[in-house]
Amino acid sequence: MKDKKDITELEIYRKALVFSNLIWNISSKWGFTEKKTIGIQLVRAADSISANIAEGYGRFHFRENMTFCYYARGSFYEVCDWVRKAQARHLLSEKEITEIDIFIEWFPSRLNAYIQYLKKCAASSPTKPLNQ
Repeated sequence: MKDKKDITELEIYRKALVFSNLIWNISSKWGFTEKKTIGIQLVRAADSISANIAEGYGRFHFRENMTFCYYARGSFYEVCDWVRKAQARHLLSEKEITEIDIFIEWFPSRLNAYIQYLKKCAASSPTKPLNQ
């Protein structure tokens, strides 16, 4: 059973999970209107990033995994949109913006690198699952 890799060994997943918890901690302090209009959408989009990476990781084929990485990318850009709205409405402190920006700057290139890795794996052994 130890042959299988654990998803927590995947850096992109770990950082996406930390990011979603950061977003939760920030938005949970907002008032009712802010939570109802932006907070829920922002949290759902941030949670979706790591959830899609996890779901793809659990799939049998590399190409299925890539599909879920593309979903994670879409969720990432949705987060960026909600963050811009939160900034425009003065819901984020400078410290929070800095913490969010660290992930926003780091994530796209790492996700693209992960997708490229999966593409290479798919090309070299199309039936071998990633996590075995």
